[in-house]
Amino acid sequence: MLDNAREVQLERLLFAERMYDSTNEPKFGTKINDPGLPYELRDKMRQGRRATYVEEGANGVPDVWAAVPMGNGTVLSLHSRFADRSATIMQDLDRSLIIGSASVVFGGCALGVLIGGQLSRRLRRAAGAAGRVAEGYTEVRVGDAVGGVVRDETDDLARAVDALTDALNERIEAERRVTADIAHELRTPVTGLLTAAELLPPGRPSELVRDRAQAMRTLVEDVLEVARLDSASERAELQEIALGEFVGRRVALVDPEIEVTVVHESWVSTDPRRLERILGNLLANAAKHGAAPVEVTVEGRIVRVRDHGPGFPGALLRDGPSRFRTGATDRAGQGHGLGLTIAAGQARVLGARLTFRNAGPEGAEDAEGAKGSAGAGGAIAVLWLPEHAPTTTGSFPILKIP
Repeated sequence: MLDNAREVQLERLLFAERMYDSTNEPKFGTKINDPGLPYELRDKMRQGRRATYVEEGANGVPDVWAAVPMGNGTVLSLHSRFADRSATIMQDLDRSLIIGSASVVFGGCALGVLIGGQLSRRLRRAAGAAGRVAEGYTEVRVGDAVGGVVRDETDDLARAVDALTDALNERIEAERRVTADIAHELRTPVTGLLTAAELLPPGRPSELVRDRAQAMRTLVEDVLEVARLDSASERAELQEIALGEFVGRRVALVDPEIEVTVVHESWVSTDPRRLERILGNLLANAAKHGAAPVEVTVEGRIVRVRDHGPGFPGALLRDGPSRFRTGATDRAGQGHGLGLTIAAGQARVLGARLTFRNAGPEGAEDAEGAKGSAGAGGAIAVLWLPEHAPTTTGSFPILKIP
């Protein structure tokens, strides 16, 4: 538009020049030696060239100049404002560009927030599913949790995590099968060894052989039980029992000296055999690694077993029970670390939660004791039985809320 205005201005000036040659008078608004002629045009006139020039005018409307050199050093020039309609069009164009740019910026930001929010939600779902896998729910798939139609890097992450989960499951299953097979193969010769030991003549050597053979048999049975629990195929056989009465009778059979306090009686639906196994292992652990007195408290659906020994080791409080790890430097006579592992596995079958902590010297939970430091006020194992026990398929019933 400006180039066109320059050409029109120059044509008008050339026509006025021809009229000036014939009439010797400037026509159509032209001037001779206009004092307001811009410096740039004056320079072109000294070179003997005709030229046009656009100068920024008031209110942003440009001025269009055209000049042509005449004889005797005179300059004929024409000066006019840019067409109002053209200026309006340019202002509209500027306004459109500003509005369009702002729309693109805000639209891009909104689209970025939408895409970023979607990606963030997918990542949060992936993190939640990965956390459940880390808690032991190996059937959870991150890819299914992420879902969605759009395919992005989150799907690659989900596939990688699922592949890692499958590989770990295969390795764990292989190790479990090997452990179960070894324990199963050892069961027969150990049973024969124990039978043969019973036939030995009375004496101290015979007692040592029988004791070690019985310890080996117990170890084999415990390893087999751990393998079954790891397979996640165990199911609870539920019965309604009065928890306080049940715990009192079972603890009395193990050690009548242990004090049982029933704060609040409660009827629970659970597997008595597995619950008895958990109690037995907790009491055995307290007898081996703790110190008297051992106290058992029943409060509703919660069972606490406390001793007054040095407390649980820090590794157990941090990582939970682990097979063949007792936290003792001297392994002689300290067991194999399977008791609490079996108790935790049986609790999972019951849908219960088994937690471990240390008590302070006054009987309150102590931050120092929670780290397993020496001088703690004893170890406390807490069994939290669920309000709704798992079904025979291992799942939990769906509650209908009125």
